[in-house]
Amino acid sequence: MKLDIRYAEHPEDVKNYDTETLRKHFLLEKVFSRDEIILAYTHGDRVVFGGAMPGAKKLRLEGGKDFGSDRFLDRRELGIICIAGTGLVSAGGIDYPMKKGDGLYVGKGVQDVVFTASDEAEPPKFYLASAPAHTGYPPVFIPIEKANPRKLGEPGSVNVRTIYQYVHPGVCRSCQLVMGLTILEEGSVWNTMPCHTHERRMEVYIYFDMKPGAAVFHFHGRPGETRHLVIQNEQAVISPSWSIHAGVGTGAYTFIWAMAGENQVFDDMDTLQTADLR
Repeated sequence: MKLDIRYAEHPEDVKNYDTETLRKHFLLEKVFSRDEIILAYTHGDRVVFGGAMPGAKKLRLEGGKDFGSDRFLDRRELGIICIAGTGLVSAGGIDYPMKKGDGLYVGKGVQDVVFTASDEAEPPKFYLASAPAHTGYPPVFIPIEKANPRKLGEPGSVNVRTIYQYVHPGVCRSCQLVMGLTILEEGSVWNTMPCHTHERRMEVYIYFDMKPGAAVFHFHGRPGETRHLVIQNEQAVISPSWSIHAGVGTGAYTFIWAMAGENQVFDDMDTLQTADLR
């Protein structure tokens, strides 16, 4: 299991970053690698995110010094969404067959989480997001049909999209983790515009289902000091609580968002007017 540590940055420092430095601190360029678990640990609300891609090997989440615990979920909770292929997630000895679009919440205290491929020739890709937890809630299997859908946007603003809330108070109980998936309709390219911040919660995005040659321009920074990162298929980006997080693609894409912080109120955000952005 590979773990990349990312420290928190002050927004006054970030506005002076060049492209290379911005990507170094906020972008996880490689999320999936066959027969590996790749994770990033951000000190922003101590969220862990990344990917598990089992092929010939079974992959197990591990604890250790970086987490200060013997097992990964001793003091954490976990959200999982399968973004490709089919496989099996074993959580606390219970097996959950998963296909693309299926999600799973695993609460604090579950001893073992193991990922297995259904067919090692076509390894599945499991996207993971984890946050510290103060109590344990039971695992909940969440296929996309049981996620809570919210349709937003207008054709004239090219941002028609459906937000599927997976780990969310309306679907299952969690301590602080909130997680879901957003699918844009054909012809729409903006994922969140007008954009917003939420000082009470940080957020992590992963963009995927992008065609070869496509890219997403992910907007970052304080409203008056915006920056952008050009993101390729299956790359993830950290958005601190002080930062905007909006994106526009050169073509179709899907993304998973995960949040942690002070509350779980989805609409607790500070909306910004486009005219106020710089």
